Amino acid sequence: MRVAIFSIHPYEVPFLDRANEGAGHDLVYLQTSLSESTASLADGFEGVSLFVGDDASAGVLQALHAGGTRVIALRSAGFNHVDIEEADRLGITVLRVPAYSPNAVAEHAVALMMVLNRKLHRAFNRTREQNFELTGLMGFDMFEKTAGIIGTGKIGEVLCRILLGFGCRVLASDPERNPACEAMGVEYVDLDDLYARSDIISLNCPLTPATKHLINAKALEMMKPGVMLINTSRGGVIDTRALIEALKKGNIGSVGLDVYEEEGDLFFHDLSDRVIQDDVFVRLITFPNVLITAHQGFLTREACTAIAETTIANLSDFAVGSTRSENEVTKRLIAPVKGSR
Repeated sequence: MRVAIFSIHPYEVPFLDRANEGAGHDLVYLQTSLSESTASLADGFEGVSLFVGDDASAGVLQALHAGGTRVIALRSAGFNHVDIEEADRLGITVLRVPAYSPNAVAEHAVALMMVLNRKLHRAFNRTREQNFELTGLMGFDMFEKTAGIIGTGKIGEVLCRILLGFGCRVLASDPERNPACEAMGVEYVDLDDLYARSDIISLNCPLTPATKHLINAKALEMMKPGVMLINTSRGGVIDTRALIEALKKGNIGSVGLDVYEEEGDLFFHDLSDRVIQDDVFVRLITFPNVLITAHQGFLTREACTAIAETTIANLSDFAVGSTRSENEVTKRLIAPVKGSR
């Protein structure tokens, strides 16, 4: 099958090439992202593969379909950048990588927690300048703190296990309870209770109409003063403007973000010699208690191997007329589902 691989990054190529050795697909790597203006690059390709920053809205899907595309292989678990209802109407099969490495993202969430808590980013910069003063670097013991996990899919389950290992009390909220989490001793509560009791809150849910701006002004007001908020799921789960207001009031202790709701024009690009035009993002990075990484939570060798292998397997399954049900994205997934990145 001829497959146009949009938004390819150099680190992905060896993993995809290795996974494709036995499959024999004709992979054409395109550094450009998919949009209405670039959809014609996929003309004549039965398959396309997309990353999280690609635009697969209705108009783009119509252009792809007109050019012969019949399958979209996402190199991600998230699918909020795809108009699933339009894909279904057009008969385009959408396949994703639902569980490439829950450990990678969960461990990154914990890394954000530890760096923010112990002010490691600030300490690193100080020691490079030969400033060994400890004032302003006070943290807290994770032991016996209450962590609230929103979304207990595969990533949330791993995160619960890690935090329980720290000796945290773990609360969780999810429309569908995970028996493995319950067996560990995780307490399921409603969101209001989780907001009120948690010292640390981690978002590990998908972006759906039900979770869009789940963390809004009202939710932020309900959180404990000094709460740490971590988001490694999707940027749109947080209302960034409301978050900035809460930070300005001093209600939020610290924020760790691996995602941002308008990240499409920023992340995965070197903008070091440009003036960033996103005023909201620019304001966000001025806070000393905000740590942002550029959607790198998945970036481990194990995860990249799994993403490439599942992407190629999805294409091969489609080519022979079958797909794995757990990898196919259908309209039923648009409703609230068990949390998963």
